[in-house]
Amino acid sequence: MIQKNLKDKIIDFFKNIYRQLFLIDDSAQRVALGFGLGVFLGIFPGAGPIASIVLAAIFKVNRASALIGCLLTNTWISVITFLLSIKAGAVIMGLDWRQVYQQCALYFKNFRFVDLLKTSALKIVAPVMLGYILIGIIFGVIAYLIILTALKLFKRKGGGYGKESKD
Repeated sequence: MIQKNLKDKIIDFFKNIYRQLFLIDDSAQRVALGFGLGVFLGIFPGAGPIASIVLAAIFKVNRASALIGCLLTNTWISVITFLLSIKAGAVIMGLDWRQVYQQCALYFKNFRFVDLLKTSALKIVAPVMLGYILIGIIFGVIAYLIILTALKLFKRKGGGYGKESKD
């Protein structure tokens, strides 16, 4: 019975997100762009819900969908994106990802704010941040394309989605 309750809660969670995205009164393009931006910011460390709302307003995309995208990816997949970012950044910079990972682990274990100013920190931070940017862009674009396609299909099937636009 406990498994069924957990399964029902997970299904309800995703149904609620689905309803929220499809009931936003905006063009499919703006909603999808907002969601993609939110996914990017949710993956990128240090960014979060406030950043997603502010940047969505600056870029004039849907703020609600940006917030939803950010909340879906912020912390839920952080372990996966951390490892992917280390690997991607190390590959781009021609480094061994295992060494970068070990340096990160040691750096975080003995972390002090004054160490951020040392140039040795850049050897660790640079590949990780580069990887986060790449992973964030990839996931953001994929999320944008999925949401845009889903919204257009919903509209085509008579869902009457959002504002009429020439997407």
